Amino acid sequence: MPPSRFSIFPPSYFAPPDAVSRQAAPVSSHAARHRRRWRAQYSHRQPHTKADTMLQQIFSHTPLYVWAILGFLVYRGVLASRAREVSLRKLCIIPLVMLALSLSGVHGSFGLAGSAPFVWATGTLAGAALAWTLLDTHKIVAIPERSSVQRPGSWLPLILMMSIFCMKYAVAVTLAVAPSTAHASAFIVPVCLAYGVFSGLFLGGLLRTVSVYRAVQT
Repeated sequence: MPPSRFSIFPPSYFAPPDAVSRQAAPVSSHAARHRRRWRAQYSHRQPHTKADTMLQQIFSHTPLYVWAILGFLVYRGVLASRAREVSLRKLCIIPLVMLALSLSGVHGSFGLAGSAPFVWATGTLAGAALAWTLLDTHKIVAIPERSSVQRPGSWLPLILMMSIFCMKYAVAVTLAVAPSTAHASAFIVPVCLAYGVFSGLFLGGLLRTVSVYRAVQT
C-alpha cells in the first residue's frame, strides 16, 4: 500500500507544542514552570503596553498651564487646611476660580446653547444653599478693623478643588476618546450638575462668611 501523503510528517507534527517538547526531551518541572510564567507575562504584555502608551499620550498633550493651575489649587488647599486670618479680597479668589473652572468646563465640553447651562445653574444653587446651611458660623471670627476674618482650618476645600479639577480633566479625556458622548444626556446632566454643585459649595461658603462679617460690622 502506498504511503499516505501525511506519512512524511512524524505523528508529533500535529501534536501540541508541549507534547512535542515532552516527546523530544524530558523537561524538568522547574523549566516547565518557568515557561508557563513567561507565557503568562507575554500574554498580558500587549494590553499593558497599549494602556501605558495611551496614558503617556494623554499626559504629553496636556498643556503646561493645566499643571500650573493644579499646583496653584494644591497650594491654596494646603493653606485652607490651617486656621488663619484672611482678607475678604483673598477670600474671593478660590470661589471665583472654581466658578470659572466649572463654567469653562461646561462651555468647552457642551456649549451654552442646550440644557447644560441650566443644569449647571441648578447644581450651583443647590451647592450654595447646602454650604450656606452647613457652614458653622460660630467658628468664623470677623475682624472689621483689618477687613478680614479668622477661619478654622479644613481639608475639605482641597478635596473639593481636586475633585473638580480631576473631573474636568477626565471629562476632557473622555470627550477626546469618545466625542459622541458630548450629545448624550446621560453624560451631560450628571457632569454639569457636579460642576455646579462643586462651584456652588465654594460660592455658598463665601457668601455665608461675608454675611457673618457684615453682621459684626453693623
